[in-house]
Amino acid sequence: MSAFANIAKIPELRRRILFTLGMLAVYRIGIFVTTPGVDRTAMRDYVSQSTGFLGMFNLFSGGALEQLSIFALGIMPYVSASIILQLMTVVVKPLEELRKEGEAGQRKINQYTRYGTVILSVIQSLSIAFWLESLNSQVPSGEIVHDPGWGFRFLTVISLTTGTAFIMWLGEQITERGLGNGISLIIFAGIVATIPDDFFQLFNQVGLGQITPVNLLMFVAAAFGVIAVICFFERGQRRLPIHYAKRMVGRKLYGGQTSHLPLRVNMSGVIPPIFASSLLMFPQMLANYEVPLMADINDAIAPGSWQFTSIYVILIIFFCFFYTSVTFQPVEVADNLKKQNAFIPGVRPGKQTADYIDRVVSRVTVGGAIYVAAVCTVPDFFRAYLNIPVSVAQSWGGTSVMIVVGVALDFVQQIESHLITRHYEGLTGPKSAGPFRSRSRA
Repeated sequence: MSAFANIAKIPELRRRILFTLGMLAVYRIGIFVTTPGVDRTAMRDYVSQSTGFLGMFNLFSGGALEQLSIFALGIMPYVSASIILQLMTVVVKPLEELRKEGEAGQRKINQYTRYGTVILSVIQSLSIAFWLESLNSQVPSGEIVHDPGWGFRFLTVISLTTGTAFIMWLGEQITERGLGNGISLIIFAGIVATIPDDFFQLFNQVGLGQITPVNLLMFVAAAFGVIAVICFFERGQRRLPIHYAKRMVGRKLYGGQTSHLPLRVNMSGVIPPIFASSLLMFPQMLANYEVPLMADINDAIAPGSWQFTSIYVILIIFFCFFYTSVTFQPVEVADNLKKQNAFIPGVRPGKQTADYIDRVVSRVTVGGAIYVAAVCTVPDFFRAYLNIPVSVAQSWGGTSVMIVVGVALDFVQQIESHLITRHYEGLTGPKSAGPFRSRSRA
């Protein structure tokens, strides 16, 4: 409790935490502002019966899709634009030069990301408008769109695009004036907001006899086990030793220090399962437009089938290697080490260092890819063997729990850095008996 009391003693940290909570509260209030011309009740009934990518999209938006709120697109257009720009910096020479310019270049890339977010939001919101109009004949509980036409489509594009731009602004404000990464915290808040409904749904089905108490206990134990595994792998690193050569500057001798190069086990994060889910969603989208053979393919790889799971795992492993190879450049790392008069013991600087780092990264990525694929198949296990509802299984397994745990670990680490910098103990207690001791002991 003393660690939490120390948070209140630091005005800047207290102000940042309150600002972050306030911005997240604004985001949650906006979830319940419905897009004009949409029947929220009929939309909620349709989304609650959906599985697969639609259920995952609703989960990441914090339930905004089933409400068809102005935040229905969530932050996903911004995430997509960021990924596209990140991949383009590798293949487009001007963007690569901007990335190397430091802070000024990064500001320019962020500006391009905002433009890309608006463009993607317009395209996606117009697609959603057409999709909503097509659902009028499919929803038995009533029409979702009361007055279809270009007037409704224009209002939908304006509402959803404005909502996404506002969420993007909220995320940037949290990053700048709050604590943690704002975009990640908004996704985190959307997923965590579904936890009370998950517990209510679980205990309701236990009361009805649809889930046995044994299965419920097994689900709770498995969920905690998944969280523990994620904590272990997300903090896992392969540390390459780095030595700095000694050099004489004037009459002083510099260098001779030893450090390490940390290589994360899971460098790609949650990008591979998002890419894999998006690709597996294409047959369903094309089937809705009556493209030949797409309906048969969609039925063959229906969510929950062994075909779907097998393709999903293969795509995740592929994108783990692909995204890591694109975002992590061993040649660039080796060049930076050479410029700093640093080297890996037993490896020559230059090309041999780049090849060595590339081999190590490839081996580490094997374990990371297997870990990501295993965690993302946990919801299928929950549904098939423990009879857990789809929405609950998605919340407590797969991509969503990876995001929640990863953001929570980063948030706690930032609080600890603020506390330790000001000579307080971190949330996990004193780190060592060194100079960073709490003031109560000083």
